[in-house]
Amino acid sequence: MLGIARTGIQVTLASVARGNGLRQLCSGGSGSYKNILVEKKGDKSQVGFVRLNRPKALNSLCDDLLRELNVAFREFDADPSVKAIVLTGSSKAFAAGADIKEMQPKTYSTVFGTNFINDWTEMLRIRKPIIAAVNGYALGGGCELAMMCDIIYAGDSAKFAQPEIRLGTIPGAGGTQRLPRAVGKSKAMEMCLTGDMITAKEAESAGLVSKVVPADKLEAAALDLAERISRMSLMAIYAAKESVNAAYEAPLSQGLLLERRLFHASFGTRDRSEGMSAFTEKRAAEFKDE
Repeated sequence: MLGIARTGIQVTLASVARGNGLRQLCSGGSGSYKNILVEKKGDKSQVGFVRLNRPKALNSLCDDLLRELNVAFREFDADPSVKAIVLTGSSKAFAAGADIKEMQPKTYSTVFGTNFINDWTEMLRIRKPIIAAVNGYALGGGCELAMMCDIIYAGDSAKFAQPEIRLGTIPGAGGTQRLPRAVGKSKAMEMCLTGDMITAKEAESAGLVSKVVPADKLEAAALDLAERISRMSLMAIYAAKESVNAAYEAPLSQGLLLERRLFHASFGTRDRSEGMSAFTEKRAAEFKDE
């Protein structure tokens, strides 16, 4: 989960953060949040849009930012008008990792006693799909944060890495577990043992990223995807996300059973009836999320 401070990658980013360093107090921004910007987007305002907003720190993930992110996700999850969420950063960095200066003084008794970074997993309980729109650097915790999302779109200049090994530790928020599931054991092992970065195209070829687009088109592409998802029945969206995620947790036989039961359950919804009726009548379906 760690980021870039005091690693070889820090040298690479030095020019990006020139004059600012990689540390920014958890402050700034606007509205009720200090470290993120939150709004609704799309033609019908059905897309929750969250931007990490610690530009001087290249969006390094301090505790306050993660707490705010969890609150924003919960609010969008509870909002019946929102059907999908986009998470992004800046053109320079999606998130350059966890806040190393915040983490450096911690001891084993502190991190174990407080179950440090457990809050990171809260977003996994969000039922609506989260799309990560990654431009620039997604390193350490930034890469892990992207992998906690349901879909990753990347700008063509994006770079991904798990550089924790260079700090004498290992990923702690899913880097050794989600990365092998996305790119396979060999590639994940290489990334975790060297800390080397991979490009957006390499990430797409390996299966980490769903789509690569020009950097200046990234947010529009992610928003377009979120809007297309938002046209579907929310009941079906919930079921599809739950079923796909189960493929990573359950044996095939249990996953297939869950899929079948959720498929059966859809026959109890009005939207399933509307969708099939619209198909047979050759018209556009009008889903009511019922």
